[in-house]
Amino acid sequence: MIDTRYAPYAALLLRLGLGTMWIAHALPKVLVFTLPGTVAFFEKVGFWGPLAYVVVAAELLGGLAILTGFFGRYVSAALLPIMAGALMTHLPNGWVFSAAGGGWEYPAFLILASAVHVLLGDGVYALGRGTFAGFAQVGRAHS
Repeated sequence: MIDTRYAPYAALLLRLGLGTMWIAHALPKVLVFTLPGTVAFFEKVGFWGPLAYVVVAAELLGGLAILTGFFGRYVSAALLPIMAGALMTHLPNGWVFSAAGGGWEYPAFLILASAVHVLLGDGVYALGRGTFAGFAQVGRAHS
C-alpha cells in the first residue's frame, strides 16, 4: 500500500535524482567526448549524426525540467524514446558501464525511473504548470 502522506516527497526525491541523472548523461557528450565526437559516435552506430545535437539538448533541457518539476512527468515521457535508442545501442556491449562501449544497465534504469516518474508525478515543490504548485500539496501531505 502506498503511504499517501509521504508519496509526494518520494516523488520529489525521484524527480531530483532523475533530473540530475539525465543531466549527468548529457554532460559527457559535451565535456568529455565533445559534440563533434558525439556526432561521430552517432554516425558510427547508424544514427544520423546531427541528431546528436538534438539528443544532447533534449537530455540537458529535459533534465533541468525534470529537476525543477516543470511539466516533469511529460518530459520524462518524451525522453523515453531517446533512452530506448541508447539502450538498443549499448545492449550488445553487455552489462555494466565499465564494459567496452558502455553497458546497457544505465539506459535501462533511466527508462525504468522515467516511467515511474510518468506514473507517479512530480511530487511537492514542483514548478508544475508555471506556478510553484508543490507548496499546495505540503499542507495536505501531513493531514
